[in-house]
Amino acid sequence: MCNNHLSELQENLKKVEESGATIVAVSPERPEFLRKTAGNTGAAFTLLYDKDYQISKIFDLTFLPDEQTIDMLEDMLNVDLAGQHSDDSQRLPVPATYIIGKNSKVLWRHFDPDYRNRSGIEEIIQNLPR
Repeated sequence: MCNNHLSELQENLKKVEESGATIVAVSPERPEFLRKTAGNTGAAFTLLYDKDYQISKIFDLTFLPDEQTIDMLEDMLNVDLAGQHSDDSQRLPVPATYIIGKNSKVLWRHFDPDYRNRSGIEEIIQNLPR
């Protein structure tokens, strides 16, 4: 799911940049896994390592799934969440999109605890400052 969203952002990077905006993706994945993600998605924008969930905590974007969900995700995605993320807590980030203005104020955000509901590229572009 994350890779699909990052790929969609990459496919539309030119549209975003033409509006004067920059894409920065934030993830608790360790740098070696972020490099792999960049390769898998073709992401030419910044993938920022959120060490110890520092950024996610500020925006209240983490949750701890139950053991059944962790097992299902690890099996489905063939990953070791504790080994791949910045700590072994197995917390996960809630997918969110923020448009932050040059004055550092949040202009728009999309936040949904259901990880399957993500902001679409058209919605993002429509909300960029003109």
